[in-house]
Amino acid sequence: MSAVNDRYESAVARYLEAWNASDPETLTKAVAAAWTPDGSYTDPLVDVSGHEQLAAVIAGAQAQFPGFSFKLTGTVDGHHDIARFTWDLVNGADGSAPVAGFDVIKLDDDGRIRTVHGFLDRVPAGAV
Repeated sequence: MSAVNDRYESAVARYLEAWNASDPETLTKAVAAAWTPDGSYTDPLVDVSGHEQLAAVIAGAQAQFPGFSFKLTGTVDGHHDIARFTWDLVNGADGSAPVAGFDVIKLDDDGRIRTVHGFLDRVPAGAV
């Protein structure tokens, strides 16, 4: 793996760690490790910025889908300071993945996320 690809893959790994953080303290630390202080997240349902709002959105998703975790599908693809990747939201009990999407991230010089633009490819009826 090249140093450039490692940069993108490391950023995505930290991003998924935040989405899969198991408690508020771990979530706070994971968000700080993944995003810049003014980092943002935008998808069809939300548009937030800053660590506090990011953590609140993640906690809300975890409350809506207890027992689920985000898993990378495919490979991370990037150039310059931008990367894209696909993911599934997987049920830990039965392995089903009712939600899927892809995200595009922009990184700062240190490899932390400045922006996320999320797209939902599969969402169960009534989930949004």
